[in-house]
Formats: sequence, C-alpha cells, structure tokens
Amino acid sequence: MRDLVFVLLIAGPALADGGEPVARVTTDSREYCTELAERLATLPASRAEPARSIAEEGLRLCETGYPRLGVAKLRRAIRVARPGE
Repeated sequence: MRDLVFVLLIAGPALADGGEPVARVTTDSREYCTELAERLATLPASRAEPARSIAEEGLRLCETGYPRLGVAKLRRAIRVARPGE
C-alpha cells in the first residue's frame, strides 16, 4: 500500500492534466553532452556570459570523465541562455 501511495505521488502531477505521464529519459554520456552543446549553440545568448563559461565547464567535465556533472552544467547553461529567462 505504501508503494502505491508513493507511485501516485510521483505520477500525480503528470496525470493531473488528464494526459498520460511523460517518460523522461536521461543519459549521462559524452554523446549526450555533445547533443546538449549543439542545442545550446542554437540559442542566441549562448555566447554571452554566464552561459558561455558554464557550458565550457560542462564540456570540460564531460571530456575528463565526469559526464553527469557535465550534463548538469550544460543543462544549466541552456536555461541561462534561453530568451526571457
């Protein structure tokens, strides 16, 4: 019973709008780092600070064997570089 309650708490927000839960697949690989870097490059503010330096640090982490930390930094850089945020 406790497990069912936990599942409902997790799935509840995704089901609240009446739709099916959205699966989120994440991966911590160098390939995903490259994908995020390419996505960042398409944003207008990607070359401005602080997005540029956060992205550089993320790529460095990915290249030196820390893809999980690198992915987190690249995602942060994308958030920072989005217009209006």
